[in-house]
Amino acid sequence: MKGLKVAAGLLARLVEAEGRSFAPARYHDSFRGICSLASSISKPIDDDDLQSQVLVEGKAQFRTAILNRPSVLNALNLNMGSRLNNLYTSWEDDPDIGFVAMKGSGRAFCAGGDMVAVYHLLNQGKREACKDFFATLYQFIYLLGTYLKPQVALLNGVTMGGGAGVSIPSTFRLATERTIFATPETLLGFHPDAGASFYLSHLPGHLGEYLALTGETLNGVEMIGCGLATHYTHSTKFRSVEERLGNLITDDPSVIETSLEEYGDLVHPDSTSVIHRIEAVDKCFSHDTVEEIIDALETEASKTNDPWCNSTLRRLNECSPLSLKVSLRSIRDGRLQTLDQCLVREYRMSLQGMAQQDLREGVRARLVDKDLAPKWNPPRLGLVTEGMVDQYFSLLDGERDLELPIQQREAFT
Repeated sequence: MKGLKVAAGLLARLVEAEGRSFAPARYHDSFRGICSLASSISKPIDDDDLQSQVLVEGKAQFRTAILNRPSVLNALNLNMGSRLNNLYTSWEDDPDIGFVAMKGSGRAFCAGGDMVAVYHLLNQGKREACKDFFATLYQFIYLLGTYLKPQVALLNGVTMGGGAGVSIPSTFRLATERTIFATPETLLGFHPDAGASFYLSHLPGHLGEYLALTGETLNGVEMIGCGLATHYTHSTKFRSVEERLGNLITDDPSVIETSLEEYGDLVHPDSTSVIHRIEAVDKCFSHDTVEEIIDALETEASKTNDPWCNSTLRRLNECSPLSLKVSLRSIRDGRLQTLDQCLVREYRMSLQGMAQQDLREGVRARLVDKDLAPKWNPPRLGLVTEGMVDQYFSLLDGERDLELPIQQREAFT
């Protein structure tokens, strides 16, 4: 996981038509979410459609997996997770393939897991299907995190939630001015998953806590600034980058890196970026509890009248109180765990989350009914007990932990 080891789903609507830059302010107004606009689970899907959800391009020693559900910003489902697992396993075993890449169709890389589909499945009592989805996705992320060949993630668009989970483990992560990163699960009554507790906890300072709790966005330049991306290029050169990669015959990461650098742009975060507020982020988000974090933000706001403090407080007030507390603990635990340990713990948390009211209520309010008025349970931070948080990290009765091939594939720390 180049960059992070060193530097330590879908939107309710898109903010711009394809081919234009995304505007973060408008994105916040429409919905700061992940996952999907609509679910297609009620409609039968034939084998050709299932195959087409992940397309493959191949040339010489290079293979590209194309996430291909553009109408829902390439939201991940069980079929896509299974197909990606199979493809990447076969490519790793193929001696003729030197390196692999992943990209998205249309205006997004991937806006996360299809949580609208999860919502409907839970309402239909199909819990096992939801479990299969999360297990398959997390197992694929572990495969990516232990992959033996170089990987390139081409992040030319929305990259959120599970979309970040399937891209951050890549050796190289190319961002553009169209890239929008976020892990906004607390707004849905869930927790940052798909390996987020691992990679967010390795960001500089306490930026990971800030991103996990608020679900705020980063643009492509900011991703470079904190190590989430390794390279940056303007989207007008994106096709040239793809052509260059496709013509490479190599399994040498340094050759791939040199090729990406040839199209790279030197960029710096805007003066208002959170990247330039690391001192304030650390001052507020280093505290032990969510309540103390909020108190610190309120104190800072009263002293400085900083709009950032006030907007951050408003954002935290929109999130599930239970999700805030379990997400803070998850990031803190992740800082001391390996990737496999994080994924096993996140799977436990996801099983617990499926049993909680807040997940369904958050998805309903944000993505289904879109009334933006979730009724959280508990409704206030003060009513979230330590026992409730502890339960979120325990294995549900009758369930089994996520199985990962840790003996065959060593996780990184």
